[in-house]
Amino acid sequence: MVIKLVIIGDAYTAGTDTTATVLEWAFTELVKHPRVLSKVQDEVRTILKGKQQINQDDIGNMKYLKAVLKETLRLHPPIPTLVPRVARQDAKVMGYDIAKGTRVIINAWAIARDPKVWDDPNEFRPERFLDCTIDFKGHDFDLIPFGAGRRGCPGIAFAMTTNESLLVNLLHKFDWQLPNGGNEDDLDMNEQPGLTISKKVPLMVVATPFSV
Repeated sequence: MVIKLVIIGDAYTAGTDTTATVLEWAFTELVKHPRVLSKVQDEVRTILKGKQQINQDDIGNMKYLKAVLKETLRLHPPIPTLVPRVARQDAKVMGYDIAKGTRVIINAWAIARDPKVWDDPNEFRPERFLDCTIDFKGHDFDLIPFGAGRRGCPGIAFAMTTNESLLVNLLHKFDWQLPNGGNEDDLDMNEQPGLTISKKVPLMVVATPFSV
């Protein structure tokens, strides 16, 4: 029973911190790019058409919102170096001998910003995913914020459902702007080092209720 409680506690802790981090970065990028914010809000409000209750079928039709989250995960993977692996046997990788027992750390942050794979890799551009088959479920190694294979995150479906639902509700019910007439160019985009990479300066925005 104790072991089960520890596992459940770890799962909730991991899911809470990473989800909050993804949402903060998503909103930061949206506020910094008003064109993208306007476009994704138009999509959300057009599909919902004044509905107050949002279901997964509605969210499934929000292609641009999903692209926004993919682009957020690409630029700001919550755990940039993933969970460490250990080589189970001797191996040779790109000419290097990797001994059994070697700890392997995967830099998902660097992979997702590789200019050999991504055009303008440091730019927040959700449109890159609208006609792109690359996904984050571990089948495409160009984008692995949840890892891949046996050590991939088992909570992908839960995490993305939570992220999508929260983001849709916040975009649907509120308009967003920086406080005191702030300018998007003044946003601090520095990262805070840690197990999860959050903003060094927490995002502060003003929410105004939107009347349907």
